[in-house]
Amino acid sequence: MSFSDKVVLITGASRGIGAAIAIEFAKEGANVVIVGRNQSKLDKVGNECLKLGSKPLVIRADVSKDVEPKEIVKKTIDAYGKIDVLINNAGIYKPASILKADYLTCFDDIMKTNIRAVVNLTNVAAPHLVESKGNIINISSIAGIKVAIPGFSSYSMSKAALDHFTRSIALELSPYGVRVNAINPGPVMTDIFDTAGLPNAIESLSKGTALGGASEPQEIADLAVFLASDKARSVTGSLYIIDRGVLVK
Repeated sequence: MSFSDKVVLITGASRGIGAAIAIEFAKEGANVVIVGRNQSKLDKVGNECLKLGSKPLVIRADVSKDVEPKEIVKKTIDAYGKIDVLINNAGIYKPASILKADYLTCFDDIMKTNIRAVVNLTNVAAPHLVESKGNIINISSIAGIKVAIPGFSSYSMSKAALDHFTRSIALELSPYGVRVNAINPGPVMTDIFDTAGLPNAIESLSKGTALGGASEPQEIADLAVFLASDKARSVTGSLYIIDRGVLVK
């Protein structure tokens, strides 16, 4: 699946799933735009892409800030003149018990990054995707599908909203030839829970998978490349679950 001359914009690309996606598209010859908050980590991902013969456009930005998406898209268009694939991957998790006084603070932080930023960036990028007849992939979670997980209410709501946003704009953009899909991973071996102060969460969640263990970021990247390719040209409005059997257990 060659993406030669295609422009792929990926948020949250400085680590984990986003980094794996960026590197995989670079392997396929894409012009990769990597966006994240941590410059040193972005540079490391950029160097990995460069080793594969693809010099990425590196943009340090915080997508949760309303002004950033316009600048991200402007820099991408200035550099390449188009956007073929938008991958909304940036996301955060914070423990947020409804019994805690700071619940709304956590709720607002999560919603700002996990859904508002996605809507904002998609709104700005959509005209360019219509022009290229491109596609959008939203990185969601089975937390938006699986019934109640204690302490996950804000995160789960953000991902459920993202799933419905995916379906809604898939229908809205379909007359223009733009496809929109979501990938809903189960536990993945990244540091998202370490960052949230829950270092043992992956081990605990891995015990709830039918196949045992957690997925690797590369598996999510492989699925993203497929969904962005012409091999998935009939796929839109779909939620692709990749959870090692959490939902069937």
